[in-house]
Amino acid sequence: MLARTWARTQKDPDRMTNPVTQFFRTRAHQYMLRRWNAAAREAETADLFDLRDIGLRAKQMRDRADRVSHIADSRLAMPRVGSNAILKPVGSDWAVRPELWSGPITPKGLVAAKNKSPLGRSVTLFHDCPLSEVTMRQVRNMHESDLAPYGLRMDVFRFEGSFLSLVLDVPKDGLAGLQRRHILRVDTRIETEKPLEVFARLNIKHGPNVEQVVRELPMKKDGPAVEFDLAHTGISEKRLERIWLDLIFERPEMNEIYLRDLTLSRRPRAEF
Repeated sequence: MLARTWARTQKDPDRMTNPVTQFFRTRAHQYMLRRWNAAAREAETADLFDLRDIGLRAKQMRDRADRVSHIADSRLAMPRVGSNAILKPVGSDWAVRPELWSGPITPKGLVAAKNKSPLGRSVTLFHDCPLSEVTMRQVRNMHESDLAPYGLRMDVFRFEGSFLSLVLDVPKDGLAGLQRRHILRVDTRIETEKPLEVFARLNIKHGPNVEQVVRELPMKKDGPAVEFDLAHTGISEKRLERIWLDLIFERPEMNEIYLRDLTLSRRPRAEF
């Protein structure tokens, strides 16, 4: 086997390190398995002094093996950073997961976040609380069911303001080819410590005008989503300048809000 591996690496030197290293790792692992099989047989007849030494070495190996297994299971269960996997409705011609949920940002968090505090390049916090007790931080999603590599966790303590919202700028490519026959969709995964009302407000600037449409997120459903049918708006398709989305949280005090994922997509309405 080693001869065949060596022959392959001679034809392709760039492959030399990986196959040879893997070969010796496999042989070392097989050797260790044989040693511990022998130790298991020895433990059945060994005297108490030798048995104590065998047991100590076994515990040391088990601790390290358990640690490696835990790290491997955790990393394999985590969604891959940079993943573009998005569950899109059939017929979608555009979809995006904002930067905060798709990759690491700077800064990763804010304490006592002030009004108009940005988190990354696409999300901004707005509120009118005179004394901010709001913290925000980007966290790594760990659950195997997560598609987004990262999530946003907000902790709101005492809150004496009248509104708290996150503003997300929709990328410019979402404007390309946008027409009134399109339906814009917002998919989320939100977990809260206490029941909470959340509203999504779509803002479309066309010329000097701004069209606004508000929908309530159905928080009782798993993965709440809302849709905005642009046919019911008065936007001018030729004068589109900017789109942004407000996520508005009603009475957020003393609550932990975890936005595990957020994606935007659009699809043309079926013609009849």
